[in-house]
Amino acid sequence: MTTREILQSVKAASAKIARLNAEKKNEALNMIADSLVSHMENILEANADDVYSARGKISDVMLDRLSLSEKRIYDMADGVRAVAALPDPIGEILSRYTRTDGLDITKVRVPLGVVGIIYESRPNVTSDAAALCLKSGNACVLRAGKEAHNSAFAIVEAMRDGLDGAGVDPFLIGFIEDTSRESAFELMRAEGYIDLLIPRGGAGLISSCVKNATVPCIETGTGICHVYVDGEADFDKALRIIENAKCSRPSVCNAMEVCLVDVAIADKFLPLLRERLVDNRAQNPVTMLCDERALSFLCGGNGCFAAGEGDFDREFLDYKMAIAVVDGVKKAVEHIRAHSTHHSDCIITENAGNAKYFEENVDSAAVYVNSSTRFTDGGEFGLGCEMGISTQKLHARGPMGLKELTTYKYIVRGDGHIR
Repeated sequence: MTTREILQSVKAASAKIARLNAEKKNEALNMIADSLVSHMENILEANADDVYSARGKISDVMLDRLSLSEKRIYDMADGVRAVAALPDPIGEILSRYTRTDGLDITKVRVPLGVVGIIYESRPNVTSDAAALCLKSGNACVLRAGKEAHNSAFAIVEAMRDGLDGAGVDPFLIGFIEDTSRESAFELMRAEGYIDLLIPRGGAGLISSCVKNATVPCIETGTGICHVYVDGEADFDKALRIIENAKCSRPSVCNAMEVCLVDVAIADKFLPLLRERLVDNRAQNPVTMLCDERALSFLCGGNGCFAAGEGDFDREFLDYKMAIAVVDGVKKAVEHIRAHSTHHSDCIITENAGNAKYFEENVDSAAVYVNSSTRFTDGGEFGLGCEMGISTQKLHARGPMGLKELTTYKYIVRGDGHIR
């Protein structure tokens, strides 16, 4: 099918899902979860083809994003079941007002309609996105990057089998077969077919969607996430948090990319940080790209190099990080304002006043005190899974769950009222 034909069929099917009650949607979601597990062999075979084709063309870290395993597929199924267990947002009464003349005005949550998702090399986005759309009463159109195309298609076929088993139209999940750039641009310009477009991927994809879309578009994901180690930080706590934020999964958008260290502790803390992230890591030591002051405290030791132009504005998505020394919390906040993508930023401190200043003055979707930025995730926030991390302010911000995939309408009930 052409991209336009797929859009037309999903648009036609979207009215069906809007009418499904919570019980039917939950049944369909649980059938999808079971189907993902029963189709595991097919999904893994398709993924092996994708990984084989991508090997040597993308970094090992990005290859990890692309790779599926039995555990990851079980996790995908569990994520779908978690969405099924969440309250249904559709039909929720947001407000109700009865005028003195008896006219009743009710504000009710409703689906958006058709949600388009353009994503790159993470196959698990396929099931997360479809599950959230189904539960929130939306049809979806999925367009995977060419690296993950075979994996995503196998996942879609498994989910469609689940929908069919539940007696629900399987083509409520549309999948774009064309992997050319033109198909992406066609989604961006699909007025009348796409009610909301969500890009999930690197800065280039997100920028292209934001600049070129004529349909409503959410800016997501690019994560230049900072951790500021305050002059009154607990060192053990800071080292543990930074290692988790940088190294637990560096290829994701909530991984730390920049570490800021208060000058008052830099001489003591930075050598400990190098020991933790470089010297003591036989596998995947972190490359530390330092500003002039940070480099002076580290004496250009193992794994430490001078930061280049743009390194404090770079989403490395790798075992690399930029480090700067700053003069206290106010300068840290100034640095973050200049370089942050408004995703997730953290302060590590035992000083309640400095924590409060950071909370109030850092303008990001998620602001952390003494905890890893890796928690910016729909599952971790109790949303089941997520559609993406919105870094803009209108409509949605932070992890996008079910409610962020809805809008509302007013129901006005009268008895012959006229104005």
